[in-house]
Amino acid sequence: MNITVFGMGYVGCVTAACLADMGHVVTGVDLQRTKVSLINSGRSPIIEPGLEELIRRGVDAGRLQAVPEANKLGDISLVCVGIPSNENGSLGLGQVERVVAQIGELLRNVDKFHVVVIRSTVLPGTVQNVIPLLLEQTSRKKDGKDFGICMNPEFMRETTAIHDFYHPAFAVIDVATIVLLNELRLCTPA
Repeated sequence: MNITVFGMGYVGCVTAACLADMGHVVTGVDLQRTKVSLINSGRSPIIEPGLEELIRRGVDAGRLQAVPEANKLGDISLVCVGIPSNENGSLGLGQVERVVAQIGELLRNVDKFHVVVIRSTVLPGTVQNVIPLLLEQTSRKKDGKDFGICMNPEFMRETTAIHDFYHPAFAVIDVATIVLLNELRLCTPA
């Protein structure tokens, strides 16, 4: 499966490297060219035990690459961008909205059903109320018909993130996420 991971910070790097190690073809997207360069040279832009080896294996196998801007989508898009705090302490959704709008623009050229997975930490209701509308406006396509959205929050701890990715303590999922995780071979339906 071809997967596009938007945001190559802590969550995005670990997720992309682990998915590539599982055999998927992964393109990581990040505006910071230093991160892109490090990943493409098989090096990790973050400190996490074992991550650089996973990145190197993925790059060497041709299953992991990074780009500063996506010009097409894989079969699935994962949104892993940071959520900075606003001046008043509330969560700033600007980065998520920017990436979701970019995915919507790229969806215009996609002829099959596409899944958008939100892994960034967002407030309750964002995935149901904000993201579908933005994707529909920018893609000119219909939620549920042309694309689906699911939430798969990350529960990774520093220094054990790779282990946590493969062995999550628990998962918060919906039906669309179960289908996605089954496709990625991260779970099998009971």
